[in-house]
Amino acid sequence: MAQELKPAFAAGASSTAMGLWYVAPRECALNTVTVPPVGPGDCLVRTLWSGISRGTERLVFEGRVPPSEHERMRAPFQEGAFPFPVRYGYCAVGLVEDGPADIIGKTVFCLHPHQSHFVAPRERLTVVPDAVPARRAVLAANMETALNAHWDAASGPSDRIVVVGGGVLGLLVAWIAARMPGADVTLVDIDPGRATLAEQLGFGFARPGAAPENADLVFHASASAPGLATAIAAAGFEARIVELSWYGEGVVPAPLGGAFHSKRLQIVSSQVGQVSPSRRSRWDYARRAQAAMALLADERLDGLITQEILFADAPAQLPGVLSADWRGLAAVLRY
Repeated sequence: MAQELKPAFAAGASSTAMGLWYVAPRECALNTVTVPPVGPGDCLVRTLWSGISRGTERLVFEGRVPPSEHERMRAPFQEGAFPFPVRYGYCAVGLVEDGPADIIGKTVFCLHPHQSHFVAPRERLTVVPDAVPARRAVLAANMETALNAHWDAASGPSDRIVVVGGGVLGLLVAWIAARMPGADVTLVDIDPGRATLAEQLGFGFARPGAAPENADLVFHASASAPGLATAIAAAGFEARIVELSWYGEGVVPAPLGGAFHSKRLQIVSSQVGQVSPSRRSRWDYARRAQAAMALLADERLDGLITQEILFADAPAQLPGVLSADWRGLAAVLRY
């Protein structure tokens, strides 16, 4: 039976909570962490759910964050340093128990590591609207990445759009694309099981061998060399390929021969750490976060969460979720 986690809190004083640490390659543990006092403008949040960002956290879990990226990869409120030990994560949803009177009792999202309670400045919290359940709200960071990707891509109505890679990010990118009037959207993935979810979310599906050609825009989110090759092959003349995968360490071969140059293709990066240049003069991080959260008010998106894990069971369960052969989509920790 899982142990019950009972942090102790006293007004105006430091307290303790339980936090999840990545302590060695493919090993994690729950340890006591110190929670600072609630200062002016701070909020004490009791975590309800947190999401495992599988692509990034798998690299952290396996110790594959390149030394050159140790500083850029730091998550907000991260404790420790890469490679180990490090307390990492950025998809926490909880209930405000202390802080400014007008926010107490509200459900909020925060880019915070997996932890039973935490203190964060109010301006770092995004209030979860009533139309979005707390469990689904853990997808906000992924939705923000998908939204930023569309801004980087300059996607538009009636575009023929191909998304290669049917993980959570790829599915959200395709879901946003399918909401644009007249857009012809196809998800490409090696797993035929993604076809049912694609249909439920309102877009087409194809295996790599049957991927559409002559796309106006291609998003690549499979984090694999074969997926990148599929994305390049699907792009039409002078089309843009938006690379969303982050590979960590290693070299990724890209087939830049053949028709790559004669088709005058573009490969561009997209990364959520900065607001897209197309919006940066008017949008700040808070506005983008609120927009992403509002987009989650669609109950069909619950299908992207395929496993719940009790927080106390995380050290035993996460190695399976973060293994190469796990076939789920999003896993969430329940507190």
